Amino acid sequence: MKKKLYTAIGLMSGTSMDGVDASLIKSDGYNQLINVLDEYFEYNETLHKELIELRNLILTIDDLKLHANRIKELEREITLFHSKIINEISSKYKDEIDFIGFHGQTIFHSPDQKISKQLGDGKLMSQLVKKRVIYDFRQEDLANNGEGAPLSPIFHNLLSRNINEKYSINFPVCFLNIGGISNITKIIKKDEKLEENLEAFDSGPGNCMIDEWIRKNSKNNFDKNGLIAKSGKIDQLILNQIIDNFELKSFDKSLDIKDFDISFARGLSLEDGCATVTNFTAYLIAKGIEHANGNNNDPIKFLVCGGGRKNDYLINSIKSYLSHKQNISLNSIDDYSLNGDYIESQAFGYLAIRSFLNLPISYPKTTGCIKPTVGGKLAQSF
Repeated sequence: MKKKLYTAIGLMSGTSMDGVDASLIKSDGYNQLINVLDEYFEYNETLHKELIELRNLILTIDDLKLHANRIKELEREITLFHSKIINEISSKYKDEIDFIGFHGQTIFHSPDQKISKQLGDGKLMSQLVKKRVIYDFRQEDLANNGEGAPLSPIFHNLLSRNINEKYSINFPVCFLNIGGISNITKIIKKDEKLEENLEAFDSGPGNCMIDEWIRKNSKNNFDKNGLIAKSGKIDQLILNQIIDNFELKSFDKSLDIKDFDISFARGLSLEDGCATVTNFTAYLIAKGIEHANGNNNDPIKFLVCGGGRKNDYLINSIKSYLSHKQNISLNSIDDYSLNGDYIESQAFGYLAIRSFLNLPISYPKTTGCIKPTVGGKLAQSF
């Protein structure tokens, strides 16, 4: 019996805090997926700066209380911004939209304290757009002793099936998402019980250190295509020191951009610092890839999505660190008829549908939760 297709808008604003990726999808919450549209909505410069400033102020759980008024103001502003997006998309798409998957803007993430704060008022949004909103996706996973991240693996599993049907790729296959933080999903077989078939983890920094270096040392917000890093020279002494002194002891903890800093490159020029920071980022991502590969010697593809895939210098540096692993290949997910900018926003549309259907969105081997967990809260304020 064919399952009902639902229509959902997924909204994702990542750690770069520069805007919102929005995707409209149709799915049954299981194996069917139709991507209708993808669109990017940029924050204005004032909002972008206010978000970064606020995030920099929230270092502990006490800071959430200390800056409660400012958080409340920005949360309303973020919600209004996202709501305008929904209304704009709704005006273009005449069919009924069943759900909004509202990730919100993360400003604090601490699994040890079982709290992950995303700016975004689901109830207010539902009231404004007159639609059912699923939000606060991470809290239930944290309550079940999970890390609250990454949450896209269940969607990566669906994409792997679709890619396999169209391009006959072999399993296992991995998805490498390079956002502010990088994370990896490994799908072991094509058709297997999800609880055993999915493995995922945060693998290190993605764009966060590179973006911070560029923001602090230039008028730009990021290193477009890695051109600044490419024009610089790696300070090998500093790079070797940070590699020797910094270690991710395990891959079973979710990561936050506050876990990394760029002080090791202090004093370098814009270009040399960018080259050194980017190369260190590549080193850590390569270590995560090696961890996902394990002892496997068979060919395995890593499909790269997220903004970091466009940084040619970063990608080539990762490949350089993996040159001794002949079985590993990095391929842009765009090579498989998908837009790597919108995988996460599509995922949150899909997660919204699964949440409504009371289906798990996280698993013990993806976030460390003690049991498959249904996440997300439903707001229906109209």
